[in-house]
Amino acid sequence: MFHKILIANRGEIAVRIARTARKMGVATVAVYSDADAGAAHVAACDESVHIGGPQPADSYLRGDVIIAAALERGAQAIHPGYGFLSENPDFVDAVEAAGLTFIGPSADAIRAMGLKDAAKALMEKAGVPVVPGYHGDEQHPKLLAGEADQIGYPVLIKAVAGGGGKGMRLIERPEDFADGLASAQREAQAAFGNPAVLVEKYILKPRHIEVQVFGDGTDAVHLFERDCSLQRRHQKVIEEAPAPGMTDEMRTAMGQAAVRAAKTIGYKGAGTVEFIVAGADGLRPDGFWFMEMNTRLQVEHPVTEAITGVDLVEWQLRVAAGEPLPAAQGDLHITGHAFEARLYAEDAANDFLPATGSLDLLRFPKQARIDSGVREGDVISPFYDPMIAKITTHGPTREIALSQLTRALEGTDVGGTVTNLAFLRNLTLHDGFAGGDVDTGLIERDGSQLTQVPEPPDAAVAAGALAAAAPADDGFTLWSPLRRTVSLERNDPIDVVLEITPSGTTAQIGDRQVQPAGYPTFLRGRQVHVCGPVTWSFSIIDPLDVVSEGAAGNVITAPMPGLVRDIFVEPGASVAKGERLAILEAMKMEHALLAARDGTVSEVLAQAGDQVEAGAALIALEEEE
Repeated sequence: MFHKILIANRGEIAVRIARTARKMGVATVAVYSDADAGAAHVAACDESVHIGGPQPADSYLRGDVIIAAALERGAQAIHPGYGFLSENPDFVDAVEAAGLTFIGPSADAIRAMGLKDAAKALMEKAGVPVVPGYHGDEQHPKLLAGEADQIGYPVLIKAVAGGGGKGMRLIERPEDFADGLASAQREAQAAFGNPAVLVEKYILKPRHIEVQVFGDGTDAVHLFERDCSLQRRHQKVIEEAPAPGMTDEMRTAMGQAAVRAAKTIGYKGAGTVEFIVAGADGLRPDGFWFMEMNTRLQVEHPVTEAITGVDLVEWQLRVAAGEPLPAAQGDLHITGHAFEARLYAEDAANDFLPATGSLDLLRFPKQARIDSGVREGDVISPFYDPMIAKITTHGPTREIALSQLTRALEGTDVGGTVTNLAFLRNLTLHDGFAGGDVDTGLIERDGSQLTQVPEPPDAAVAAGALAAAAPADDGFTLWSPLRRTVSLERNDPIDVVLEITPSGTTAQIGDRQVQPAGYPTFLRGRQVHVCGPVTWSFSIIDPLDVVSEGAAGNVITAPMPGLVRDIFVEPGASVAKGERLAILEAMKMEHALLAARDGTVSEVLAQAGDQVEAGAALIALEEEE
């Protein structure tokens, strides 16, 4: 076994690899960019090496720098994780030329599966079912249109070097083929530097089911299937294992086809054979076709680990170190059901656009497996994938595992950036998904329903107002009188009147009176986060940050009792509207007092260190002419 490995990746996968390495007594070396100097994956490893700027091309894609770091730190092997250099055969060659071990398949195996058209031709020869379509080299538009006519509409145009839905177009009518082809080719050229496409039969009510395989270069086994049909923009959202509705007959057929694919290319390590499955009439052994093979560990591997009890990263290290397959096919069994939800910083209601921001609040429930590469206080960088965490649950049945996932999502609290948390929860409650009726078009069909974020009830708003009003332990109860209006803002401003009564604290929102209880709250700067089925975040509107209107803007007053911390102007000074004139400390927080208009200071009526009452005049401006 290796004594030290370098992990050529970042984020949750680097943290996850380090966890297994530590369990096996293997030391780890992290690599990091300028943007990741304080990242979780750096802290998870024993050593770390800086490799360049924040752009992936300047750091995580610099194979020569990564290999040099491995040699310098005495690592014997490099684990690529997924993404970045994990499926780059030239990198594999360079690693081995440097005398290091690549923890993954051979360069030849990666090349064999690197282009979709060549991979499908190879699989067809090996007897693996392939979707009817054209995978040839000739790319003339008229020829491709003719092939589409022969295949029969609807057809799918796909970039041969593609991934992530780029260069992919669904064409339902012959008259739309030319425009769709030109668009797919332009996108493929821009994304992959290769405009070539293939044309395939589009499967009605398609399901995306993949089989986890593992080989040692000679032999191979499969670790059953995962259903990855819940997708947005051709990217996976929630995965599960095993696939709902799977029969023993079809599982055997798919597993054998996947193992045949792995053996055909002498596969070594963890890989995934992806199939498109016709789901319109239920799952049938003659209704699945090879799509592609991912020659790496997959993002969704935790669900396979949950139902098999296998640590796939441990298997990767053992086989890369020269050991045979750790188990035979007959030793592998399915226990229960598992789901994985991908929590992202993204705006589900705005076409899932990625988001950035500081994770002011990040709390996960204990009853789920959490794979995360960020911590509370970290920043979601614009340079990398905006994944926050993978949340995995496992139960004896699909119904129980899904219920556990719903509860885990409701117990996850994230504040400081927009996320898809509500979207994920809505998916787990979707009637079709709950019943196992899944296909790749589900999210697109029901998108408006799934992307709705539940509005906070009055009690949650009141709890947020109470937290905003009393950030210090002694806060609210010292007020006199014991009544105060707190202004919050979510989509619109909300005024909450809080009052202490003999029976406790009450809150008034409009004409409604509620009790501010039952919701955990977290105060982070000028934000208060209220935790319910989702996390509702409110901005605290500071009355001292707004422009004073007192005395027609001539006098700046203190709207509440406080300590004058600083005065920034003197009599005769010219000031501009919105300029900071003083700092008042109230409720153990500092607040700026701003000029209501342009003008000249006539009097300064307080000085630093003064304790003032609400309404006290602090600074006066000369009368306007």
